[in-house]
Amino acid sequence: MTVCRLPSPLGELRLAAAETGLCALTFSGQRYEALHIPPGTPEGDSPLLCAGRDWLERYFAGEDPEPAALPLELRGSAFQRRVWAALRAIPYGETRSYTALARALGSSPRAVGGAVGRNPLAILIPCHRIVGADGALTGYAGGLDRKRWLLRHEGAGRTALSSPHRSVRTD
Repeated sequence: MTVCRLPSPLGELRLAAAETGLCALTFSGQRYEALHIPPGTPEGDSPLLCAGRDWLERYFAGEDPEPAALPLELRGSAFQRRVWAALRAIPYGETRSYTALARALGSSPRAVGGAVGRNPLAILIPCHRIVGADGALTGYAGGLDRKRWLLRHEGAGRTALSSPHRSVRTD
């Protein structure tokens, strides 16, 4: 695994790549960071890290880059990988509730929340698009201020959508 640091509007990010894909993207100092990028991971560069940086630059510039364009090397249980795949299917600018996601996966909101909380690739696997059943912002390893910023950046906070699974309160 190799890691690089990159600036973002939300503070420094750490992006890690393994042999076949990106395996971690964290906000420096976020909860579970050491779980995803062990202390002492060497810094460097690779074509995978360059692709990840390019994707993030486009995202922060206001584009909706194709999430499937990046090869990922996900390390987690089969259930976690199912949840993370479902997160990647949530369109840019939309949200889903833990309950709706759990229902779609035939699971419980608590189990889904556990997998969402262990997401190794913030932003790339958009766990920030998951909200409470009433649309309220709930836990985010990078902090609720970052979650709020990401949702507003994608237009979810400005859009008045009728479905409770597609809208979000950002205050």
